[in-house]
Amino acid sequence: MGEGVQPLDLRRVFLGDLDLLFLAEIALRTAVIFVWLLLLLRIAGKRGVSQLSPVELAIVIGLGSAVGDAMFYAEVPLLHAMLVMALVIGLQRLTAHLIISQEKVETFLEGTPVELVRDGVIQLAGLRTSTLSYEDLFERLRPAGVCQLGQVQRAYFEQDGQLSVFCHADGQAPPGLPIVPPWDLEPPAAPPDDYAGAVACLCCGRVVEVERAVPPACGCGGTRWTVAVRKPLALEHS
Repeated sequence: MGEGVQPLDLRRVFLGDLDLLFLAEIALRTAVIFVWLLLLLRIAGKRGVSQLSPVELAIVIGLGSAVGDAMFYAEVPLLHAMLVMALVIGLQRLTAHLIISQEKVETFLEGTPVELVRDGVIQLAGLRTSTLSYEDLFERLRPAGVCQLGQVQRAYFEQDGQLSVFCHADGQAPPGLPIVPPWDLEPPAAPPDDYAGAVACLCCGRVVEVERAVPPACGCGGTRWTVAVRKPLALEHS
């Protein structure tokens, strides 16, 4: 505790040494920082925010700072912290009301679902929008039992940062780009020069049938190919 601080001085504990008008400044500061924090969290994207919505994360950050500082900093009056906490909750309620009543506000703050995979093909524009890498996408697909992209009919990156995956029924999936084993452990091998059959683009996962040689480039611009498979692990152990 600093010099000259008198313990249990209730005026200092609740008000500090500042004028009551400073409470109005606190209200302004809290509102500005809360809005600015929402904007930054929205820019960070769903991957950075993880499972919390931007509003929820802003509440956690705002309340955590206000509560923590007031607990052990003698120079932080309790009334100031209590006002900040009340304002943060009030702003949260206001934001929640706007999200429910105004679709544009909901879209801006919460975002919209992004399609990442359609019929076994990676939607590259959606992948860029989501700020996910190939490794991030494959890492989220594998827990859903996806071994190769041909199994996936649709995959959506949801507003809460989760991935929703809709697959073909067992045994009905066409061959596709293998994502098991993980590419960091075993990169997909290029098909033999004389290979005839289905090959998958390593850039987008599109599958094409070849008779003698792989095409020089895919429609997405990718130039690397691998053998399209139905059951990558079965091939690995064969």
